[in-house]
Amino acid sequence: MQIIKDYVQRWYESGLDPDEYICHQKQGNIVEIEDAATGKRQTVLTFCTNDVLGLVQDEAVKQAAIDAILKYGTSNSSCSVLSGRIELHQQLEDEISQFKHLPHTQLFVNAWMAMQALMDAFCHLAIPVPGFKHTQETVIFTDVLNHGCIVSAVVNAGTRSGKVFGHSPRVRVKAYRHCDVEDLSRKLYRHARPDDRILVVSDAVFSMDGDIAPLPDMINVLSNFEGSVLVMDEAHASGAIGATGRGIYEHFGILPSYAIERGVVPLIMTTFSKFAASAGAAISSHVAELKPLLNVSPTSIGTISLPPPTTAAALESIRQVRKNPHKVQKLQENTRYLRSRLLENDFAAIGETNVIPVVLPPEINPKVFARQIMQNYGIWISPIWFIAKPRMRITVNALHTQQEMDHLVDGMVATRDLMYKQTISA
Repeated sequence: MQIIKDYVQRWYESGLDPDEYICHQKQGNIVEIEDAATGKRQTVLTFCTNDVLGLVQDEAVKQAAIDAILKYGTSNSSCSVLSGRIELHQQLEDEISQFKHLPHTQLFVNAWMAMQALMDAFCHLAIPVPGFKHTQETVIFTDVLNHGCIVSAVVNAGTRSGKVFGHSPRVRVKAYRHCDVEDLSRKLYRHARPDDRILVVSDAVFSMDGDIAPLPDMINVLSNFEGSVLVMDEAHASGAIGATGRGIYEHFGILPSYAIERGVVPLIMTTFSKFAASAGAAISSHVAELKPLLNVSPTSIGTISLPPPTTAAALESIRQVRKNPHKVQKLQENTRYLRSRLLENDFAAIGETNVIPVVLPPEINPKVFARQIMQNYGIWISPIWFIAKPRMRITVNALHTQQEMDHLVDGMVATRDLMYKQTISA
């Protein structure tokens, strides 16, 4: 363990460790937090929550979770295949299928497990079946800026989870430039062989850059490879883009059926930790046969099923989104307003969604910027300094008022000016 102690000491000395805050209570976007290092408490206005539609404290959502606990308890204490499937699971799967326009949906405890289960199911199938031989290799194409859950899954796709050595046909992984369809096309023609099974996976909205994958162009390229599979991770797209929050297909004015008609197999991963006021994930498809493979994947049978209160909260949240599209419209209105205010004040706000990364000049330390704006203006935003190009990652939601957004911009301007003065004087 000495090497771990030495490493962590050097890590802290280098200033790479994150500031940690403990939340004591919240009301909307007003949060009472405690600095874990000093014990100091402060009430702040948060712009770093992924509760994009403000449903975490919605009364109907909270009541649904309470009712589920009273009926089923706090856990199912088993996986779906054994004894852990409840009526709420079926209802949530049906709700997602309608929301995403794909009829077959499988639930998972989280997105990391969902993506790994997909790799297991697609690349390695499930269990040996007498008389069936799996001989086709798989080639996976992944955007270089995909989320960590995708990266983790694809780099481990060569061997089915739970096995030290793989006996399935080989899996090859190729990265393509960020949102670059021409590069994707070149690499498809260069690396995909006639007998390969092709899978392309991308975030719909990229969590660190706030931009949107070029879905129609991706479908056009993949239509030249009939039967290819296109996976869209809609973690930051669901509830946020599209006229009614249905995600990237609605954003571009198409349905998954458009991909199917072009010979492309669409898969959508929906996660509940952003728009659906809960936790967990789901994969939806029009291919009925995929669901049983996902259901018996190691990441499904090796853990519990989605707990009742979590399931109920996600279910009620999606129902609220479908009943109240004005929440999505308010989020999009706030996104446009805040982005315009930041640009007016010469901030490099990249992307186009409610995830608003503001790239800072190299002489400004994001951690120090975040501390200053919290201390002086009571604003909580996330500094990013070691997993991407230094930036402040702002997330606007449907509950923010114009006054709150103006306060954020005023604080950003004042903090930038203060730090420039400190840099010059140093």
